[in-house]
Amino acid sequence: MIRALVLILMASPAVAQQAPTFSLPQGCTAYVTVQMRSCTLSHHFRCEADPEGYQRRVDLNQDGLTYVGSIDAEAQWIESFHALSGHTERLGPGNTDPASFSELVAKGVDSYDFETTSPEIGTQRFVGEDRLTGRTVTVNGVTLEETEYHITAYAEDGSEQWTSAGHEFINREWRTFLSGVSHITTPSDSFDDDDTPMSFAFPGDPGFLTTQPKFGCGAIMSKRAP
Repeated sequence: MIRALVLILMASPAVAQQAPTFSLPQGCTAYVTVQMRSCTLSHHFRCEADPEGYQRRVDLNQDGLTYVGSIDAEAQWIESFHALSGHTERLGPGNTDPASFSELVAKGVDSYDFETTSPEIGTQRFVGEDRLTGRTVTVNGVTLEETEYHITAYAEDGSEQWTSAGHEFINREWRTFLSGVSHITTPSDSFDDDDTPMSFAFPGDPGFLTTQPKFGCGAIMSKRAP
């Protein structure tokens, strides 16, 4: 379904023309728009055709669509499309230790060890852990619980591709993770990302389903300027 959904989203007038609001496929309903510090926004939505508990996310930057993904009721990464690289991924059969949102909120820690398959980049293995820190933040009246995490990605031959560590957030009612501050290391480079949620917009609010990020864009443009 991810390819069909991507084609619909890419063909949407809202994406192609950067219209003020983003159009979701028929049968899909968004419940929140998240504006992040990194000149990026996310729309979180659910689709009638999906299994119970599934939800989807679309990310956009100031140039348009960058990511489409889905998770299940346990916040397991099910499938995704990365627009900048053009590759897709899907949860594979090598799911040794499935990620579990329920275990994280019940025990305060959850480990995982799973594989994804991709026709473009092959099989990858992801091993890591999420842990609640006990700290909370409130954004637009929404309480988020902070996590600390570490994750390592391995290629099909077992070689390490990248590692990432940092802090994210969860919302128990939405049963989803929201990005935060991360440090990513590859064999040839390392860098930091800050996707901390800055504001939420709900149905009927100004900015709900907008296509325009509003935080950090000037700073990012300045950094990229020669």
